[in-house]
Amino acid sequence: MKKSDYKFIMLSAMYENGGNTTHRLLDGHPELYVYPFESQPGTKYVNDFLSSLYPLKYRWPIFPGSASADEVYELIIDEEGKIRAKTPYVSKFRDADIQMSDKDRKADFLKFLKGKELSRANIMEAFFRATFTSWKNYKHSGKEKAYVGYSPIIGVDGDKIIKEYNGQAHIFHVVRNPFSAYADTKKRAVPLSIPHYMTGWVNCQYFSLMFAEKYPDHYHIIKFDDLLKDKVGTLTDVLKKVGIGTSKTLAYPSWHGQELEQLLPWGAVKIPTEEANLSTGKELSMEEIKEIYERTKTYIDIFKFGNFYKKLIK
Repeated sequence: MKKSDYKFIMLSAMYENGGNTTHRLLDGHPELYVYPFESQPGTKYVNDFLSSLYPLKYRWPIFPGSASADEVYELIIDEEGKIRAKTPYVSKFRDADIQMSDKDRKADFLKFLKGKELSRANIMEAFFRATFTSWKNYKHSGKEKAYVGYSPIIGVDGDKIIKEYNGQAHIFHVVRNPFSAYADTKKRAVPLSIPHYMTGWVNCQYFSLMFAEKYPDHYHIIKFDDLLKDKVGTLTDVLKKVGIGTSKTLAYPSWHGQELEQLLPWGAVKIPTEEANLSTGKELSMEEIKEIYERTKTYIDIFKFGNFYKKLIK
């Protein structure tokens, strides 16, 4: 297979594990095309043993062989992006200044795929490339080397992404201590129960540890708790593995290069600091903390979250 010049980074994280924060920290980097919202590339045709645990929109997509390029574009869920482009007045990102019509993006998508095989790798490359060619007020640096997407829990499909891009794809999987993560999850309109959430959290880490060992040059785990201590240093280290340099913009979250005072509506972690992370975990009751520990203690040991747990129970 001919090696493509397309370089792709996909961010992964269980819900409220710091994926949106990491996404926004990468946003202003001059060497990266960072997708403006969650990428959500899944389709309704995803159907496997994980389909009942994770939303289909977050998964690496499945396309029927009979679908045309036109039909394929419509199958990509991309809920946040398509709502903002088609009906901005109902989008939670209605105030984000992005000049991009879905019609223009689809036209660029079809143009890129013309004469090409409708492989999943080509389809997703067309999707990301078309986003930036149709984004009329995008601030190009002229130094961009890679495309960055973010879809929660997509690390469970990390092996597929890595294989299909023939060495040109990387997964950055972000893991946060399960206590603070669940405390933020509880703030959702319809929060998951501890058993439901922790089953998803544990499986996410299981696949990530396995793929990080199997594909050490392409699957990279970032501890959110480490990121909070040193944003620039932590991200510089992992970006170096992809051939991307450092940037002072890694120090603060932004959207389209504009610094954000808080991450809402891009993510539930309002203020990405160590102090806020600990205080969030302390919002849980002692009963909740102990149940979470019982369900995740193997991974708490692996990721060295034990000291954090001790601060919550003392």
